[in-house]
Amino acid sequence: MVLNFAHRGSLTEAPENTLPAFQKAIEHGTKAMELDVQLTKDNRLIVCHDHKLTRFNKSATGLIKDYTLDEIKQIDVGASFNQEFEGTTISTLEEVLEICPKSILLNIEIKNIPVLYEGIEKILLQKLAEYNRLENIIISSFDHLALKKVQEINPTLPLGMLFHYRILNTWDYAKMSGLNIYSIHPNHVFVDQDFIRNCQNQGYKVYPYTVNTLDRYEELVKFDVDGVFSNTPDIFTSK
Repeated sequence: MVLNFAHRGSLTEAPENTLPAFQKAIEHGTKAMELDVQLTKDNRLIVCHDHKLTRFNKSATGLIKDYTLDEIKQIDVGASFNQEFEGTTISTLEEVLEICPKSILLNIEIKNIPVLYEGIEKILLQKLAEYNRLENIIISSFDHLALKKVQEINPTLPLGMLFHYRILNTWDYAKMSGLNIYSIHPNHVFVDQDFIRNCQNQGYKVYPYTVNTLDRYEELVKFDVDGVFSNTPDIFTSK
């Protein structure tokens, strides 16, 4: 079965990384979702891709790490998407965990570049344990040292290794890392059949990002991809 992830929720239908976006993905029947986590000034886990909220609210010019959670919850990120969502705010990880069925595979990306969040790995794993959500989960990051820290805290968690650029023999790099890599998450632009086959031969799932056209998705399915990250409901609800 090809497993496709709703990327930041259903972000074409509601503001990304907000509860309405995740709720819509759940209502579509998605089997997997992806989200990014960062830390606020008071060390709360906030679900956001960008290190600033300026893209959603022009007055929010500071870095997420410079705001407390209470301050972030005063920032409207919905009105710029559609007036229907006026007053909507970025989600906390706790809020997402409360609405996300445990049957949905949850990919949590530690957004640790270029801002480095000291101790985010421990805080994240503590929160997941608190919500009894250490199963049916993948922890991913472009920061492979963050993945190492996750493994040191909990060696049993599946890890997803993210790659933005091509590197030589990605599958060998993953194998030599000594990490408990479950899946490789490459930028889809450099993924071909050989890449997928070589990764799978080493025992890794391949989940490219971000695949938003049906033509490209169908091509990757022909290459026997294990799944993709997508903003497109027709793709992330495909079986």
